[in-house]
Amino acid sequence: MKYIFSLFVSLICLSSMNAQDEVLPLKQIPEYPETYTAGTVAARMVEALGFRYYWATEGLTEENLTYRPTKEARSLGETLDHLYGLSETIVNAPQRKPNIRPANWGEMTFKEKRQKTLENLEQASKLLKEGKEGDMEEYAVIFQRGENSSEFPFWNMLNGPIADAIYHVGQIVTFRRTAGNPMNPKVNVFMGKTGE
Repeated sequence: MKYIFSLFVSLICLSSMNAQDEVLPLKQIPEYPETYTAGTVAARMVEALGFRYYWATEGLTEENLTYRPTKEARSLGETLDHLYGLSETIVNAPQRKPNIRPANWGEMTFKEKRQKTLENLEQASKLLKEGKEGDMEEYAVIFQRGENSSEFPFWNMLNGPIADAIYHVGQIVTFRRTAGNPMNPKVNVFMGKTGE
């Protein structure tokens, strides 16, 4: 009887974990918009980043999070911290919110950080798509350190945080493969879906 109860509890926990994964955004890329605008193109780039991030981080283990290819390199977990910071920068620009440096996000578990990163990317995509013609010129990358502030046009977002984040997601894919936990081979980044 004790064995059946333990099995039942384990199944409920497993089901609950799977249900949470189902609600995370960007498991697949949404349908593309009907029109090309600066905002919809930028949003699609963010969605592609989010899709890649979703699958690069799906199924990571605690052991994977501490993996680093050399002692000088960032660990996979430290790379995820950096990606979280980049997602904050990406979502702040269309809101014209400053990125406070040094950042203080508090302690988060991997699961919380993954969810928050995906939510940031989903929100950024939504804001970019909802923008009106000419809004892109108003979206700025703003950094604030104490009383000092610097502001950059959205162009810097494309070659800066978005491109940097895509680069680091690729590192995660490589790190996890090297650590013996490759990404789901059914992920199709061209189509933005998985062959599940």
